[in-house]
Amino acid sequence: MQPLAPAVPTAPNAIQKGTPLKVLLNRESIECLARNILYVHKAFPAEAFCQHALANLEPLELMQRAQHIAKSLHQFLPANYTQAVSILVDSFTPAETEVGSLGLAGFFYLPHSFFIADYGLDQSYNNGEDPFDVSMQALRELTMRFTAEFAIRPFLIYQQERTLAQVNKWLSDPNPHVRRLCSEGTRPKLPWGKRIQSFIANPEPALPILEFLKNDESLYVRRSVANHLGDIAKDHPEIAFSTCERWLQEGASKELKWVVRHAVRYHAKKGHARALEIRVKAKS
Repeated sequence: MQPLAPAVPTAPNAIQKGTPLKVLLNRESIECLARNILYVHKAFPAEAFCQHALANLEPLELMQRAQHIAKSLHQFLPANYTQAVSILVDSFTPAETEVGSLGLAGFFYLPHSFFIADYGLDQSYNNGEDPFDVSMQALRELTMRFTAEFAIRPFLIYQQERTLAQVNKWLSDPNPHVRRLCSEGTRPKLPWGKRIQSFIANPEPALPILEFLKNDESLYVRRSVANHLGDIAKDHPEIAFSTCERWLQEGASKELKWVVRHAVRYHAKKGHARALEIRVKAKS
């Protein structure tokens, strides 16, 4: 297998109706992943990795495929997490600064996401050394190519205080993908992601993140803020509604008014009087 420069397989911006998402992780993507690693790590057993990753792949769905490939990476990359994840990061294509430029091709990095999530807290896989900082650096790099919203969740569940401290450092990052990770990764009920039960029970620790990002220059980030607040509203409507009302009272811009309307849309559709009132105020 020739070590071509790192690349991502082409993919449409949207999946065709009737086509399962799992096809995004197939022989082509696995072989491309192997070539990318081989380009930066000449000792990588690319052929053996591909055979292992392709074995029993066909019946698996998208997330199962990603985790299966991650396990293959674990088997064939160096037996040290810092070395292994550093090789993966080195194999990344250039960081994305535009929102949505990769389309569905970004799912190529879903196995990388699982690798960090599944092994990034394991000190035994890192010669007994704490892998946290290395994992955080890898998450930042990952989210600029795909997303790290799934991968960060085990860190928030098992090492919440230090992970939130890192998230707070990312709030002013110049890259919108990194800022979005701060709000999207901390969502209590992220679709497809592990639920963060502590945030479902008490959303207060994440509220300062939403406060900081509510007027972000990027709609991509503001939409995440709205979705996060909408998650909170399903379990703690008083907290979410009071937050929206306070933002409106403070003289919300038209962009922030959109965030407010989007955040309460679930309850508004169900005819909740307070949510409907908030939407009316947010349109004025």
